[in-house]
Amino acid sequence: MAKKIIPIISVVIITALGLFFLSDSSSNKDVLKSTFEIDATYYGEGYVKISYLDKTSKTNHVVLEILGMDESFQKTLSGSKFVETVPFQVLPKYGWQVHPVTFLIDHEELGKVSLKTEIHPYGEPAPPIIYGAP
Repeated sequence: MAKKIIPIISVVIITALGLFFLSDSSSNKDVLKSTFEIDATYYGEGYVKISYLDKTSKTNHVVLEILGMDESFQKTLSGSKFVETVPFQVLPKYGWQVHPVTFLIDHEELGKVSLKTEIHPYGEPAPPIIYGAP
């Protein structure tokens, strides 16, 4: 009888822990969604406008990076709100997915947070944001 109870208890404990971690992850994502707004929009005139807003105004600094460029773009910015314009003369041959925009945020309450999105042309819907820890 004891041999049958141990696996059942193990399954119950593992399930409870799994649900705990999944719900915790979901609530963290909700907190990040309600705290940060980011966007990266390409304008036909040859530039990308990247915007960042921390609704709590508790950002220490942000490391902004556009990946996949011939000349890497990386800049550290201070403050809880900014708009950065980056020249982008040539449209990507394989689509905007090859140029993700990443934000590594140092936040007073949340610690280190990473956000990632893709550039989208003006007038088209923004792609989803990926939220996470570095």
